[in-house]
Amino acid sequence: MALLGLPLLLVAGCASPGSGPAAPAATTPADSRWPAFDQRAAEVADAWQPGAAWRSGYVPLEDGTVLAGDPGFTEDSKWAFAQGWYRDQVDLPTAAPADGTVRFPDGTLRVPLVSAAAAYAELDKGDPPPCAGRPMKPPGGSGRPGPDGGPTIEPGPDGWATTAATEPCVPLTVTGVRLGSATVRTSRGPAEVPAWLFTVEGLRVPVARVAVAPSAVGAVPEGNAPTGPLPGVVTVQSLDAVDGARVDYKVGTGACDSEPTPLVLEREDVVVIGAGVTSSSGPCTMQLVLKPVTVTLKAPVGSRAVLDVGSGRALVVGRR
Repeated sequence: MALLGLPLLLVAGCASPGSGPAAPAATTPADSRWPAFDQRAAEVADAWQPGAAWRSGYVPLEDGTVLAGDPGFTEDSKWAFAQGWYRDQVDLPTAAPADGTVRFPDGTLRVPLVSAAAAYAELDKGDPPPCAGRPMKPPGGSGRPGPDGGPTIEPGPDGWATTAATEPCVPLTVTGVRLGSATVRTSRGPAEVPAWLFTVEGLRVPVARVAVAPSAVGAVPEGNAPTGPLPGVVTVQSLDAVDGARVDYKVGTGACDSEPTPLVLEREDVVVIGAGVTSSSGPCTMQLVLKPVTVTLKAPVGSRAVLDVGSGRALVVGRR
């Protein structure tokens, strides 16, 4: 039975894993279970008109906070990184450095940069909740060990954690910062971008925050896709990772839908993705369930836009 009112866009097609030396000119053969995917995906691809900045400017296609390798996360530090919880234990320069250079596969671009303090302000998304067992006011008004040698608790989110904490509640501690670069996926392919590299206590690699000033950052174009229901296909809720020819994303399905089948159309300039599902014929609860999907394309994504088959919008890694 179809789920009326569920915010899913339905369509169809076929994802064919594989690899090849060059980007394909058209989609792989259609899957007969979802005959509408090819038509909608072709309409989305034909409507893609990104503008001049897409090929000549700096348009990032992933979040501005990146890691340059395996950080060696613990469960607590992984959660703190995902939430953007930081505290600084270092002086952060407030003066913007001289212009920097973004290095694309097809050339370079000079861009103005922001200060380390401004980059940190974008990195830090807020404070964690108080740890379980943290008193409202520590004995003697100090967060240092008490007269009897036992620990007291400093007030506020950056205070000392207690052993009574049962969930992540401690921010990442920044102990150093320097100007360097990070690899960022852009509309012109992977680029080396000026970035502030923050040394974080307990992590093997720095946390990088892109240093390009907002005035030099191009906007991702809005999608331009036909509207209307398309049976059997669900749309993309988030783009999780792009690694060469591999694309990881999440789609929204009904609670009683089958496992999603990846659907993709590949062209020289775009990749259009979605997923196909089969709905249950019986009664079902009305809710949106996020399901992970992975597809291996015929060629690396490179500078191609990855588009959602439902909205036609260009997908950005880490952004819904």
